[in-house]
Amino acid sequence: MEKIDKIILGIDPGTTIMGFGLIKVINKKMELIEMDELKLVKIVDHYVRLKLIFEKTIKLIDKHKPDEISIEAPFFGKNVQSMLKLGRAQGVAMAAGLSRQIPVTEYSPKKIKMAITGNGNASKEQVAKMLQNLFNIKELPKNLDSTDGLAAAVCHFYNNESISIDKKYSGWSSYIKNNPKKIN
Repeated sequence: MEKIDKIILGIDPGTTIMGFGLIKVINKKMELIEMDELKLVKIVDHYVRLKLIFEKTIKLIDKHKPDEISIEAPFFGKNVQSMLKLGRAQGVAMAAGLSRQIPVTEYSPKKIKMAITGNGNASKEQVAKMLQNLFNIKELPKNLDSTDGLAAAVCHFYNNESISIDKKYSGWSSYIKNNPKKIN
């Protein structure tokens, strides 16, 4: 039986569509578990949408038992009402994870795009194409909210993998002393 190092749930919160993606990490390699979206367009009541986001996140947690959750932070737009609604959507998804004692990390859209494509200003389509190649996804979804959720999970994986877990440094002098070949 394969030993799963961890499972990461990535969420792109939205009030009309919530995208999500789950990856499992096995021997420091990623595998796609699932990616999909929760469509809320036909739900008129904003509070019902928030309830559905919370319930869907709980269902994903109970089904897949993720070790960590990564959420895309809302970008700062000019419409205050939209920002407020997005913040609420993000908040209920975070609350769902925290209610199950799962650590939640938030990443800016720029940071996620940078992690996936190397360009913080990449388009949703560029991010989706990179993920399609990375996971051999046969066909991309019509809406790219699910790939945005998957991108949040992959970003979290890349950010955690770049941090050395087995080496602790007390400061720069300690780092330099232990890594003389990295100094020019």
